[in-house]
Amino acid sequence: MNNIFKIALFSVILALVLIGCDDSESESVEAQTSVDGYEETTIRLAYNLPPDHHISLGVEEFAKNIIEKSDGQVNVQVYPNGQLLTDKDMNQSVLTGGIEMGVNSSTMWAATVPAMGIFDVPYIFDNYEEAGEALNGEFGDKLRSEMEERGARVLMFADYGYAQFANNVKPVESPEDFQGLKFRSMGNLPSELIKAYGASPVFMGGGEVYMALQRNTVDGATSGTTAMVQRNYNEVVNYLTVNNYAYLEFVLAVNNEFWEELPEKTQTLIEVEVMKTEEWIRQQAKIEDERTKNELVERGMELYEISEEEIPIWREAAMPVWDVFVDQAGEVGQELLDIVNVE
Repeated sequence: MNNIFKIALFSVILALVLIGCDDSESESVEAQTSVDGYEETTIRLAYNLPPDHHISLGVEEFAKNIIEKSDGQVNVQVYPNGQLLTDKDMNQSVLTGGIEMGVNSSTMWAATVPAMGIFDVPYIFDNYEEAGEALNGEFGDKLRSEMEERGARVLMFADYGYAQFANNVKPVESPEDFQGLKFRSMGNLPSELIKAYGASPVFMGGGEVYMALQRNTVDGATSGTTAMVQRNYNEVVNYLTVNNYAYLEFVLAVNNEFWEELPEKTQTLIEVEVMKTEEWIRQQAKIEDERTKNELVERGMELYEISEEEIPIWREAAMPVWDVFVDQAGEVGQELLDIVNVE
């Protein structure tokens, strides 16, 4: 009887030991899963471009890839076309942590980070390739540093393409033709350019322009042809002037504090996907500029495209803008101009 009791007691003890081993093994597996997997995170990402713009398409694909490759653990909630924030409110929200990520124009960022106004300085990039090389080198590094000092990390420079002029009054074939017109401006330096050409600037967000043109609040606007097509400018303006005066960038920025708190694995995933997206958008910018220019003509707009021989005339008239930029951006502004060999 005593032996039977001992055997029974041993069996109970053995069972408890095995259960303990199972629990320990289970905890070990769970810990390994936590290490190997992604920490559950929600990222709100807002932008104000039309949903079929090439930057919008790139951003949507970026968000989709992050979700898929993290098995849904990193949930990027996208708010397109100004659903959550206007372009005027976006940057402050990113800086204060009101939203984790935002896509906005370099022009809008220039109000907080003056060096970002470099993209509104007329005629500093002769072609798409020059812009890409600059952004991947010292030029881009300086801009990233300036942004981080203000509280936002640049994840991606998204090439918007060249800015042009459209109006509903007359063909604009020289700087003198701007005299007496009112043009929508996107920010401070574009306003300085419009004034240098003899017109009056009216600042407003991208989503407000169509109605302003329709109601003759303004006579014209500066924007890329991609946005002109998607916002149906051809319905409210008649004349398009293609002078490639500024190569515009949009910036995918993330709040610094939020970024620093992300696990390294999540940061790496985002950085890898951002690189792919940035390259795709850069390729699309050139294609879309040409396609949408032609589409506006097909829709009935009258096109005037300045020749290379005319560029010095437009550039000379725009020189006051360069001085304003250096005054606002200071030493770093001059350094940026020196890097791209603008004298």
